Amino acid sequence: MTILVAEDDPVMGRLLVRGFRAEGHDVEWVSTGVDALTALSRADVRLAVVDVMLPLMTGFELCSRARATGVSVPIILLTARDAVEDRVFGLDAGADDYLTKPFAFVELAARVRALLRRDVSAVGQLALGSVQLDSLSRIVRIGEHELSLSPKEFALLRVLMQRAGRPTSRTEILEQVWGSTEHIDPNIVDQYISYVRRKLEPARDVVIRTRRGVGYSIELASDDASA
Repeated sequence: MTILVAEDDPVMGRLLVRGFRAEGHDVEWVSTGVDALTALSRADVRLAVVDVMLPLMTGFELCSRARATGVSVPIILLTARDAVEDRVFGLDAGADDYLTKPFAFVELAARVRALLRRDVSAVGQLALGSVQLDSLSRIVRIGEHELSLSPKEFALLRVLMQRAGRPTSRTEILEQVWGSTEHIDPNIVDQYISYVRRKLEPARDVVIRTRRGVGYSIELASDDASA
């Protein structure tokens, strides 16, 4: 499987290619956002490392378009812009992680390994009551009704369903859904929980409960417990 590097700086591009090949990966290097979007549609691409300021199409636009067309490949954005707003914008656009320049390649390599492990563990189907989640197709259904979820909403629901009946802390959610706890307001977890709760309302047999001081859990609903 191939790691896609989308970087228009030739020096940085060569460093990334050399580093990933030393880690044992096949690597494809492109220098524009348009070429990166085309490459992401191929089945052999396992993960993408994308510079935000690409010509023809920014990394932000690339993430949005890729997710809108159903591409589920993990994407790490690289940028010199370290404002919190930029990080949040990139993650909301569909990126799985966000690393600011300059960075140590060993850190990038560790984040790549973490995302690849998470991607492998995500393969398969999960079900709880009337809710069915398919990690490969990234489709969630309540009975025969297909839900419309953003990439982050899908990832959040998947994390909760992988631990159905057990509480998951905000820190765990941030690490698994947003890829980091740094420079991210923990309240974003509460915001996305509310989004997913609303979309799960048609599933009257499933509820996301708040475990005060602990986190959240998804469970089968019962008459004697309050959400």
